Amino acid sequence: MSGKLLDIRGLSVEFGPVRNPVRVVDDVSFAVRPGEAVGLVGESGSGKSITALSVLRLVPEPPGRVSGHILFEGTDLLPLPRSRMNAIRGKEISMVFQEPMSSLNPVMTIGEQVAEVLMLHGETDRERRRARVIELLGLVGVPDPQSRLSAYPHEFSGGMRQRVMIAIAVACNPKLLIADEPTTALDVTIQAQVLELMLDIRRRYKSAILLISHDLGVIAEICERVVVMYAGRIVEDAGIRSLFAGPKHPYTQGLLKSVPTLFDDRRRLYQIPGSVPTPGSSRQGCSFRPRCPVALDRCATETPPLIHHGAGHLAACWAIAAEDAA
Repeated sequence: MSGKLLDIRGLSVEFGPVRNPVRVVDDVSFAVRPGEAVGLVGESGSGKSITALSVLRLVPEPPGRVSGHILFEGTDLLPLPRSRMNAIRGKEISMVFQEPMSSLNPVMTIGEQVAEVLMLHGETDRERRRARVIELLGLVGVPDPQSRLSAYPHEFSGGMRQRVMIAIAVACNPKLLIADEPTTALDVTIQAQVLELMLDIRRRYKSAILLISHDLGVIAEICERVVVMYAGRIVEDAGIRSLFAGPKHPYTQGLLKSVPTLFDDRRRLYQIPGSVPTPGSSRQGCSFRPRCPVALDRCATETPPLIHHGAGHLAACWAIAAEDAA
């Protein structure tokens, strides 16, 4: 894996009036290399989904305002005209959305919805589209795909609807697949099947994956690298082994402590005190300070930058930086 397929630099997203904006993504920078699987982790409200939607230019402007640079194969996506973005969406970059029941059109058949992306990206022959749809549904594990072409979304289970969403996303062999909480609301058995399906698709198409989740177990199953977000900012960026073996940021440490294990004898799982700050609340200092067990005085006034803590391991924490300097 050489070079950068996706290179996000200084991405910020704001809503509301220009004079008093609500910033939900704040100066986010990270990259995804060809064929790499990167996890984007954080509690609800951390800015993960807005970051992903920004890559595909799906944040409505107005009321949103997106700034920074989103480079895909060296081309900045933000200034591109709509026609160019439409050519990229679904073909070069695809997305599996969080809730398939609200993402699939309830009045279109499954076959029509999978075929639509093929037609939009140049497959004009109806028979070839139909053959490809059957192939895709079979690939994602829909039983007897030929007879299910005329079925509607409400006739599928949650797991099967998610498989259809994945079939739509990979129809044109995209170079980057963004998956936004693809296993939410699925039982454990179906979650495992969907994750195995994503791994199989990655092997088959050599696609890079940006996986958004709050479930560190899911991230560990799929990804080589993890980007941890909190209150719209990146607080840690590390390889999967480095992060699980030695998390640096107190927020990441709290997330890992809250994960149950087979050998856990605690009567109650660990819980990070407090909650994610409301978007638009004070941005001075470190946003995690009110919940942090190791906060310093400077955390109240100075926002910590991402600092190297070993090869390929970045964390934004004044307390950890002080420990390293001691």
